[in-house]
Amino acid sequence: RDYDCNMTEVLFTEAVPVQVKCKDCEDRRVNVRVRIELQSASNPIHRKDLIVQLTDDTDPFFLFNLVISEEDFQSLKCQQGLLVDFSAFPQRFIELLQQCIQEQSKDMPRFLLQLISPASVLDHSSAFLNVVETNPFKHLTHLSLKLLPGNDAEIKKYLAACLKYVKEEKLLLEQRLRKTEDDLGRQLSYTQQTLSEKSRELDRLRSDWTTQATALTNKHSQELTSEKEKLLQTQTQYQQQYEQQRKEMESLHQRNLQQLTELELVNKDLTERRYKADCTIRELKAKLLGLEDECQRAKQEVLSLRRENSTLDAECHEKEKLINQLQTRVAVVEQEVKDKEQLVFRTKEVLTATQEQKVTLEESTEKKQDQIGKLEATIKSLSAELLKANEIIKKLQGDLKTLMGKLKLKNTVTVQQEKLLSEKEERLNKEQQELQDMKHLHRLKEEEVCKLQEQLDTTIQKLEESKQLLQTNENVITWLNKQLNETQTTKKPEAQGIFGNPLLHTNSFPFRMGPLPTLVPLNAQFPKPNVIPADVQPQALAAAANKENGEPMGLELKYFKKREDSIPLRGLSQNTYNKPDQQKASTLPVPQQTSSRLGIASAYFPGQQTFS
Repeated sequence: RDYDCNMTEVLFTEAVPVQVKCKDCEDRRVNVRVRIELQSASNPIHRKDLIVQLTDDTDPFFLFNLVISEEDFQSLKCQQGLLVDFSAFPQRFIELLQQCIQEQSKDMPRFLLQLISPASVLDHSSAFLNVVETNPFKHLTHLSLKLLPGNDAEIKKYLAACLKYVKEEKLLLEQRLRKTEDDLGRQLSYTQQTLSEKSRELDRLRSDWTTQATALTNKHSQELTSEKEKLLQTQTQYQQQYEQQRKEMESLHQRNLQQLTELELVNKDLTERRYKADCTIRELKAKLLGLEDECQRAKQEVLSLRRENSTLDAECHEKEKLINQLQTRVAVVEQEVKDKEQLVFRTKEVLTATQEQKVTLEESTEKKQDQIGKLEATIKSLSAELLKANEIIKKLQGDLKTLMGKLKLKNTVTVQQEKLLSEKEERLNKEQQELQDMKHLHRLKEEEVCKLQEQLDTTIQKLEESKQLLQTNENVITWLNKQLNETQTTKKPEAQGIFGNPLLHTNSFPFRMGPLPTLVPLNAQFPKPNVIPADVQPQALAAAANKENGEPMGLELKYFKKREDSIPLRGLSQNTYNKPDQQKASTLPVPQQTSSRLGIASAYFPGQQTFS
């Protein structure tokens, strides 16, 4: 058995701008939805197919398909010189499409997606999907795919999938709409409750506000008086502090000036010492140079003496003495040079220390001057702020009066707005209740209309049946009335001796006459001639023929069959059957006739038998 195991994986589905080129038509830009799927099948061999599908959201009949198997891809790779395998091809193709999407907003896009058709219309012929890279030199086609237009079955399948997706989306939207309606209904009820609670809180807050406003006005007046007193006290304190600080700053300034003069004198002494040290250093350097020259000369002399040592042994002793003297002089000179170097080093250290002291003193003087300037500025600003504070207090008193007036106006406006709000809320609640009532009534009316429509249909059917029954019943009644009239006219003398004939009370044919209908009274005279109607005449003739042959006379049996769904006649109400007079009349015996006549129960006259 073969089992079809197909797995489809959607890799890419987005709307991509495409440049459409047709034969003898201008180029146009269209947004086309590109769908790339990877379908893997394992029946009977494991294989993978890449499906490329082009659709248009505005045109449901626009459909182009391309299925690339691994074998097709190898031929495509050889034809177009691709450097990727089948597994990496979908990702590379998707990257090219994403670059086309990124470049769509530019005036001169670098990557373009072209749909080229050799025919004038796209629907009936194959088309080529090209991914083109533009540069100043030429247009490079990275990829060219041949797409086939979808046939009727594929278009139907695509439309069915779209319809399924739209229905699912519709169901989701309906569910969301229901949820939002429920949430909104709950929120409305909750907001109404909160509104009522907030209105109560507003009334309570209004009462609290009025009490607090009065308390605050009293507190504010008291605080104003206390603040004025505090301001006067602080003003006097600040003036005293200002005078003290001014005196202290003047004394500090004088001290700083004295220190500055002392430092300047110290600085002058140090500069003089420096100049003197520089002079001594120069002199020592000159001496050192002379000594070095002498040392070099002595060395030269030592070399010459060593050469002459072999010839002049006598003079060697004397020269050695000179050398010893010179060496002692050199040692002395070197010791003096070392002492001079130490002095130079000490003078340099003293110089650096004096320079550092000078820098620190200059910085301290600059800081002191800045502090003096800041203090003077703060004194000026304090005096200006005091004047401004007095003006602000005056303005605040004026603003307080205006604010109290505005508060009164706002109170009146808020009361009016609250009244309007409550009236609008009541109207809204009434309209909502009326709307709900109208919806309920509308539903009830629709149900009643449906029920009445069903009843009308059933009554129309019954009416038609009753009309047919009425026609047959009227024909039968007229025929029976005529038959009764004939029997009464022919058997009038026999009816006079009914009560004296004992044979009528025999048990051979006992019967009780049922009540006659109200339309035909017992003692009525019928002067009219006995005329048989047209619709009853053939039946009467058949009855007469049967009488001659010895058969009973009367209507056929089908007219006496009782129908269960029949409607009673107007003159035959059930109340007339229970009257005692009529019951007595029904017990009258009827003379026995020939044994060939049979009693038949009447379906139209209950409790009565007809004899023919």
